[in-house]
Amino acid sequence: MRRLSAMTNDIKNPAMQPPAFTTPARTVLVAFILTFTLTRLTVFMIMSCRIPDLFLYVGGAHVHHLNYGIFLLSGIGGYLLLRRPEGRALRISSAIYGIGLALTFDEFGMWLHLGGSYWQRASWDAVTVLSAAIALIAFAPSLKRFRPRHWLSAVALVLVVLVFFLMLIESFKYAGKIIEPKLLQIETLGPH
Repeated sequence: MRRLSAMTNDIKNPAMQPPAFTTPARTVLVAFILTFTLTRLTVFMIMSCRIPDLFLYVGGAHVHHLNYGIFLLSGIGGYLLLRRPEGRALRISSAIYGIGLALTFDEFGMWLHLGGSYWQRASWDAVTVLSAAIALIAFAPSLKRFRPRHWLSAVALVLVVLVFFLMLIESFKYAGKIIEPKLLQIETLGPH
């Protein structure tokens, strides 16, 4: 009887409840990945002259999409801080936040190397790390719910990710020798 009572208390305990299917972090993750993918595809299509030049120019200067992301993040950050939305408004805000993150971090390499190529490796690395961090926040149990098996899984995951990134770095070095010259050629021939 005591065991049944303990199980009933666990079910009522919010820390023991399974995470909701749609959380703000999951909405951010989906919006982030979709926006990054569509942005990369769109930029590639513009630079290879397969679609018209959709870039915004102000006084002859190209306004990079990281600026759109900064404005979105600033606006939605203020809204989230001052309004504290719930329900549908929170889901929409989470999506806008993910879009802003993707637009900003897609050009992360330009933060580090002003005037550098759009295809900088730093941007890809930043998006990969940020995606992984958001995914962990979105899908990992809260620290209150962590059990020894979760910690063991986390350590194993970190080791696997480290090995994966080491292998990924080597493959990018190889692919970079082949693909980078072609991407740089597309960038120089595309609209400025």
